[in-house]
Amino acid sequence: MFPETIGIMFDSRMYRGIPAGRTGQESLANYEQAAACYGLTPCFLRLEDIDLDHKTCLAYVKKEGRYVRERMPLPSVIHNRSLQLRGAEQRQITRLLLQGIQIYNVRNRYRKDYVHEMLRHDPFLKDHLPQAVKATPETLIYMMEHYKDLIIKPCNGSVGHGIMRLFQQNRHWKLTCETRASRKGWATFRLNRGQLPTAILRRIFHHAYLIEERIPLIRYEGRPIDLRVSVQRGEDGLWSVTGMFAKAAPAHTFVTNIAQGGKVMTVAEALGLTAPSMELFQLESRIGMVALRIARTLAASLPHLADLGLDLGITRSGQVFFIECNGRDQRYGFLKAGMKDHWLLTYNKPIAYGRLLLDQNSLIPRQPQTYDRGLY
Repeated sequence: MFPETIGIMFDSRMYRGIPAGRTGQESLANYEQAAACYGLTPCFLRLEDIDLDHKTCLAYVKKEGRYVRERMPLPSVIHNRSLQLRGAEQRQITRLLLQGIQIYNVRNRYRKDYVHEMLRHDPFLKDHLPQAVKATPETLIYMMEHYKDLIIKPCNGSVGHGIMRLFQQNRHWKLTCETRASRKGWATFRLNRGQLPTAILRRIFHHAYLIEERIPLIRYEGRPIDLRVSVQRGEDGLWSVTGMFAKAAPAHTFVTNIAQGGKVMTVAEALGLTAPSMELFQLESRIGMVALRIARTLAASLPHLADLGLDLGITRSGQVFFIECNGRDQRYGFLKAGMKDHWLLTYNKPIAYGRLLLDQNSLIPRQPQTYDRGLY
């Protein structure tokens, strides 16, 4: 007899490391601890190991201190922590949903231009969005005429790769981008007068990019910082802010991503505050209000969202701006910032939401789920 289980779906690379406990930034112990709080046993599975015809799967379950791979009944509720980008994977996910399997965060990567467009239609959020357009040679010219500092980023990029900065300094345009020629991985090039940056044109002709005005972010020791805000559904099914921390860009670049060497710290530390204050409380409240509105707005159009990591920026005047939405928040930034309780909570709340879905399944007949396949 199998205990009541909740599925945690990894991609193959993560899955292969389970027996040796080599799962990168994913903490299996945190999943175990969170599941135990709600009377559940987590099983770790891959999409390709699901046999939908027989409603079974091959999954790892912890037994007597080690992870054992065995065939077991397919969990009726699954928290997705993998990326399914190929057409065959999307079709299999659709089959699972149509069979009534509850998968939350069913898709965890959405194109940046689509996300920006969805948020732009919310009147409240319009003032919290930087000006942004899909990159074409024409829109590039337009943005260079109207703004002196631009960020150009791939619509499908992650962890800061492929991002470029185009800015005007001393009446000359300069381009900062990743390059293998530089020891630090980044370099800045001066453009000839009247010349469009060929590196940008080459990329936007072959891939989808978004051009944004660069927000004048507050700084920590001269380096721009933004905030990662974890917004999740919990045991009541409602969105709430789990926590937030700050990320400062390395000295040699403008990108704050942790994977690019960004420094992680608490919001208080980033603002130079030695102790909690009314100023900090009010700022975090405003940030939380914007983050919750973003999550609810996205959830209204994107089904089965439950776990988001939002990047938000703050200007010196205190304005809050949306930067990016992460559907597979890596969470470990909380641990790096010394916020262990928040780190644990980022695992606990999604499992609590899974417990809610399991309880709902036991009370009402299952209804097939659907999802929009057009937003990758």
